Amino acid sequence: MHKALPFFLVGALLALATAAAAADKPRYDPLETFAPFTYPDPVNAYRSADGKPGPLFWQNRADYRIEATLDPASRLLTGRETITYTNHSPDALDVLWLQLDQNRYKPDARGAFTDEFPTEFTSGYRIASVEVEDAEGHRQPVKWLVSDTRMQIRLPAALAPKGGRVRVHIAWSFTVPGEFGGRMDVNPSKNGDIFEIAQWYPRLCVYDDLRGWDTAPYLNSEFYLEYGDFDYSVTVPWDMIVAGSGELVNPQDVLTSTEIERLDRARHSDATVMIRTPAEVTDPASRPKRSGTLTWHFRMHDTRDVAFGASRAFVWDAARINLPHGKTALAMSVYPVESAGGAAWGRATEYLKASTEYFSRQWYPYPWPVAINEAGTAGGMEYPGITFDAKRAKGKSLHMVIAHEIGHSWFPMIVGSNERRHAWMDEGFNTFIDIGEDDAFNHGEYAPKRDSEYAPHGGNPADEIAQVLADPAAPALLNGADMTSEKYRHPVSYFKGAFGLVLLREQILGPERFDDAFRKYIATWAYHHPSPSDFFRFMESEAGEDLGWFWRGWYQHNWQFDMAVRKVEPIDGDWSHGAAVTVANLDRLVLPTTLRLTYDDGSTRDVRVPVETWQQHTRYVVRVAGTRKVVSAALDPAHALPEADRSNDVLKVD
Repeated sequence: MHKALPFFLVGALLALATAAAAADKPRYDPLETFAPFTYPDPVNAYRSADGKPGPLFWQNRADYRIEATLDPASRLLTGRETITYTNHSPDALDVLWLQLDQNRYKPDARGAFTDEFPTEFTSGYRIASVEVEDAEGHRQPVKWLVSDTRMQIRLPAALAPKGGRVRVHIAWSFTVPGEFGGRMDVNPSKNGDIFEIAQWYPRLCVYDDLRGWDTAPYLNSEFYLEYGDFDYSVTVPWDMIVAGSGELVNPQDVLTSTEIERLDRARHSDATVMIRTPAEVTDPASRPKRSGTLTWHFRMHDTRDVAFGASRAFVWDAARINLPHGKTALAMSVYPVESAGGAAWGRATEYLKASTEYFSRQWYPYPWPVAINEAGTAGGMEYPGITFDAKRAKGKSLHMVIAHEIGHSWFPMIVGSNERRHAWMDEGFNTFIDIGEDDAFNHGEYAPKRDSEYAPHGGNPADEIAQVLADPAAPALLNGADMTSEKYRHPVSYFKGAFGLVLLREQILGPERFDDAFRKYIATWAYHHPSPSDFFRFMESEAGEDLGWFWRGWYQHNWQFDMAVRKVEPIDGDWSHGAAVTVANLDRLVLPTTLRLTYDDGSTRDVRVPVETWQQHTRYVVRVAGTRKVVSAALDPAHALPEADRSNDVLKVD
């Protein structure tokens, strides 16, 4: 008879046994993973069940006319603007809300308490006047209230629904922030300061069917803006070059006859044409006058924003962009002389031309007449028709940033998702389309794309993303952009957002179904505001798949993926009858995978294991016909899936 163990020891042993059993027990529950998926936004008459705009869909519109003057000595930008706002909604609007992003740089701004990076503080906007013009053309001052980075205008009479229109006149000024690495700045170069001017005029907030006025403050996440036409002019000293969104409509006033001739030649040239050479930067003859100021006049249609760069230091070159259906546009780069050269910005227009042509062929034609790279201190920042890229970048890094930033023309400049709330719908989608462009450029000169935009540590992307999924602190993709810390901004919004589309295309739907659905999504929502629910529903409807399990695991949660081979044995004890392979799903994310059997003669056989396998099982016996002995079975042999533990993916047979 054995002596009884002490009670506390029995309890300890039971606790250890329970813990060991729990550790070995799969976390996967089919009822959790395959439960009906609840979309963030409901179906209604405005947004249909197939992810398309509904029969009563509406969207408001904001058209702008802006006149601005830049004083480079004081860094003061002064402007007057007229906003024509059209209310297509079914609601009467008694107030308007505008974005005042320059107030982000005030020391008491909300964003000053959230940003992990130092900011040069300014006094923000100085609003001189706000007036409203009625249908008869009479203008009157109105009450307005500034709250952090927003301004409320209280209308004297409610703006009528379904077509009501109002004109708002605003006079404003602000001091351009210095070189601190933000989204706009002034930074030095050998031949003069470079001004990168964005978020520079009061802009209408979006009023939509999802939230009414979307007035999320500007902390550091990006933008959500209405579409419209822009007519704007920028007055600068005579010796400065201005590169702005849209098309320059008065070249005869601001360019020399030689520069006009060179621009015309560039419109017909696949090779880069110099508009203003490095040698001409310090030559006063490269300007049409030698004193006073010049006013540069631009127009841009069907856009949500405009930005510009200005400097006396700009070298300028250009080339033709070849678009589908015989259309063309113009690629241009402006940069200081110290950035010139074939290893650096001397190829910038080549990179811009190639990436714009690729994205236009593959997904949707570039819609505007000009695409511009501007070199400055911003490491990479996008606006419609113009990008601010690092002036010190060269070679692969320069190609990468140019392709990525101009790729934002598609997401979110054409497909106008809400960046301020859903960063993955612009950064993730754009990083995804970058991958193909990198492979296509100049026969793969810089391919494959394995850089900080896609695989942060330069390794296998699937293994890299598995590290993000394994991090218990990593937020889900559906987490708000402002609630995602800088630590996770790239790994989640960019990398996981992009890899989700890679999985959809390469593993779940296949390229043919995915590409067709994704192109249609872009065309359907061009110049409109899709929500995450619209994207989810659209891809399901067009591709013909119920993907609720994927939206839940990849987007709503940060679930891990772990499948394992548990057993390999001959059917009925005889290899000539085939093999029975027991596979198990150990964690909450499911994905289709490939099971590869290797036989004793070195041959292999692949079997696709679909996600439906796991709707009712946590483990499953896959029966594979064959006549030879199996020596090993492996899941995901290409290492294309984000496996949490690859050690249990392969089982060798004695």
